Amino acid sequence: QLSCLVKVVLLHGTPKDLDSYPKELLLFLSPSDYAVTGSCMQYFANIGKANLDVLQRESSQRKRLLLEALACLKIPGTEVNEENAEILGRLVCDLGGEYIRSSGGNLLRQLIQCESFRPDQEEAIRSVISSGNTTFGPPEEWSAFTLNELSGLIPVFDHSILQKIPK
Repeated sequence: QLSCLVKVVLLHGTPKDLDSYPKELLLFLSPSDYAVTGSCMQYFANIGKANLDVLQRESSQRKRLLLEALACLKIPGTEVNEENAEILGRLVCDLGGEYIRSSGGNLLRQLIQCESFRPDQEEAIRSVISSGNTTFGPPEEWSAFTLNELSGLIPVFDHSILQKIPK
């Protein structure tokens, strides 16, 4: 339905008020379609707020969006800084474990929003959390507030992390 709606919206050219449309509609546009109204960075900041689950998890469209976002943000390797993580938003849910490891704690706040994780992502999240080198600190120092902040990641924690958290 959304892809059909995009065709109708673009029938008479790209509207200047694309930001006022539902974010999920933008998933069916390309950054070049959006260029009329803003930068690729603005486009991906909007995409990052959309419900990506409108597209199938391993679909070519989602993979293309992620690759285009990484190119737009000029992320050459696998390290994503906090500013770019903020722009990527929910797109971080599609980043592989190597990105999660290389970025340290920079992706954790966005990863909290993900519905599910692949095994390589889970392993990387555990590794980053266990290191204690995040804004949340080591599990031994966590409070109820910290656990609340990390609530979306708790299902990924293994016994070695859980046993370190103070009662």
